[in-house]
Amino acid sequence: MKDLSDILEKNRAWAESIRAREPEFFSELARQQTPEYLWIGCSDSRVPATQLVGLMPGEMFVHRNVSNMVVHTDFNCLSVLQFAVDVLRVKHIIVCGHYGCGGVEAAMRDRKLGLIDNWLRNVQDVMHAHSALLSRIEDEAERLKRLCELNVIEQVLNISRTTVAQTAWERGQELAVHGWIYGLDDGLLRDLDMRVTNQSEAGAAYESAVNAIARRQSA
Repeated sequence: MKDLSDILEKNRAWAESIRAREPEFFSELARQQTPEYLWIGCSDSRVPATQLVGLMPGEMFVHRNVSNMVVHTDFNCLSVLQFAVDVLRVKHIIVCGHYGCGGVEAAMRDRKLGLIDNWLRNVQDVMHAHSALLSRIEDEAERLKRLCELNVIEQVLNISRTTVAQTAWERGQELAVHGWIYGLDDGLLRDLDMRVTNQSEAGAAYESAVNAIARRQSA
């Protein structure tokens, strides 16, 4: 079995390059973290959260899982959310999906992969909720793209319904939840126009974002 010395060497080179530019970077970083952003993204190795937005360590709090889900029974994700909002006081939560997501594709095609099938039922719930829109898309690749987008929009709505977000808004905390999607083939992020900054906005923002997908598809 191959050892991992090459990865350790790359780590040393990376740390040395940062210290060469900013000698006190790591000592200052060790004292505190004050990120403005929480990123909830997919575990896919092709979607490196901080790297693709050009941020340094300490600038973004990150949670990743298969298909960038926010499930109300997932205490791992909810704990990250609560810590980010209540303790770190992030100002922006970004749910970022990506086109060509293997988890979303497996859910769409109802593939049987094992334990993960239980997790992907949440994506299938999204698919069933938007079955009328998706059934009008004949091309399977396009249907997958739209489902990836709809899945992000649903997760933004899920965050806006958590007690963590609602309590933050009730106390007047500045907090915005955004829905983005990433293109593996061009490296670009796209805003899905799903943005919620208070409880009263969620329903209208959700309807507007879903309608925008339907309009793009019919154009």
